[in-house]
Amino acid sequence: METNQRGDLVINGLGASNGGLFSLVTLNGSGTVNTDLECEALECNGSGTLKGNVAATNVKVNGNARFHGNIEGEKLTVDGTAKVAQNLSVKNVKVSGKVNVEGKVKAEQITIHGILTVGEDCEAESFKGKYRFTIGGLLNAEEIDVEVYGECKAKEIGGQTISVKQHKGSFIGAIFKPFFKNQLETDLIEGDKIVLENTVAKMVRGHQVKIGPNCQIGVVEYTDEFSQDKNAVVGDIQKV
Repeated sequence: METNQRGDLVINGLGASNGGLFSLVTLNGSGTVNTDLECEALECNGSGTLKGNVAATNVKVNGNARFHGNIEGEKLTVDGTAKVAQNLSVKNVKVSGKVNVEGKVKAEQITIHGILTVGEDCEAESFKGKYRFTIGGLLNAEEIDVEVYGECKAKEIGGQTISVKQHKGSFIGAIFKPFFKNQLETDLIEGDKIVLENTVAKMVRGHQVKIGPNCQIGVVEYTDEFSQDKNAVVGDIQKV
């Protein structure tokens, strides 16, 4: 991305600007960008509204940001709250706050230490989820590593290596555990090597399948290896 002759855009307080080509865009107050934006770095520290599409190498949200279009770039880091009305396509996604994407998500690496909601499919090479997420469509990644803390949902899950384990929560989390579901819910899990805990699924299909404690599985289909914890419920087991 060529930025040698680009200026910066800074909005402090209440203000608005058209988009365009910039090097650094900083929204410190209640800032609005009315049209498509292309920049090297976008940082939202206050309450920002971006009405067009955003193409940025690095997007960082420390406050509250609303994106009316698509986001494309290298890295998205959210420590605050971000809402994306369309699709998100970046190489690296890191969520420590709360992110809601109404469309699709496509990335190389997704790391969640907060809350992620995706309306449609979510695709990545690596998906590491701690705490909570909801995927309206297919969650597809080569490596899926989930620590369940609260309620996690996906319509379907597919990958090579899939691990779902209970998050080793704090004392405060243990106190409030009876008030929320601490499990992953999905219709289908399909992969090569699957290890599950705290999972409710209609179908699990894989080469090596290990069903751990607190699982409720309708049907398991496996080709190589299968094991089941005594505190798990499996309706039907089929070697195929």
